[in-house]
Amino acid sequence: MNARSIGEIKNLMQAASLEELPAFIAFYEQDERSSVQKLVESARKRILAIEKEVARTEALKVYEREYGHLGCVCGIDEVGRGPLAGPVVAGAVILPEDCDILYINDSKQLSEKKREELYDIITEKAVAWGIGYATPERIDEINILQATYEAMRDAINALQVQPDVLLNDAVTIPGVDIPQVPIIKGDAKSISIGAASIIAKVTRDRLMVQYDSVFPEYEFAGNKGYGSASHINALKKYGPTPIHRKSFIKNFL
Repeated sequence: MNARSIGEIKNLMQAASLEELPAFIAFYEQDERSSVQKLVESARKRILAIEKEVARTEALKVYEREYGHLGCVCGIDEVGRGPLAGPVVAGAVILPEDCDILYINDSKQLSEKKREELYDIITEKAVAWGIGYATPERIDEINILQATYEAMRDAINALQVQPDVLLNDAVTIPGVDIPQVPIIKGDAKSISIGAASIIAKVTRDRLMVQYDSVFPEYEFAGNKGYGSASHINALKKYGPTPIHRKSFIKNFL
């Protein structure tokens, strides 16, 4: 039983899949070493945590199940309504019916690292996904709400698969013929809307990091265009950039 060192057993546990953990526990639960017993307990907690996450994720599919009889269900969400600079970005995602992606949630509830991980998984496993943008100029021209609707329509049009029903985060998008279901706080209640919020958030954040290299004084990589103290100070000192929303910054200039 003691042939393996604590370090080797720890590596085995960390490398084990969910399916392999019960066998790991059964094999090592009789090992009398206290360090091994702690690893066994960690394995049990890991199983419980994953089972809890599976249950949470299944609960997020309630709207997809409710409206799945209509056909292909697509989640819609946007990010970037409030910033002083940069575009508003919308995401549209159609997930497979048997979607097994864990940890999807409202993008604001996730760490940047987890969002980046989920972005890659969602874009790989989705039936289809699309992104739409509205530029700062467009926001100034038609106002942020109408620009957000426009970005959402563009995201829908970017899909390679035509959806039969849209699950939207709180809004009803004008100018769209597809049936829509607005859901308050939908990014935390629907797996499809949550997925859309993640790809929109990651897309916009990456873009603002790129803008940071062009306009480093404004610290866009950190504030993502929102009105942080350092951002506002830079705006007052250096004036607006081409990506600032003129209609949003009047009070600061």
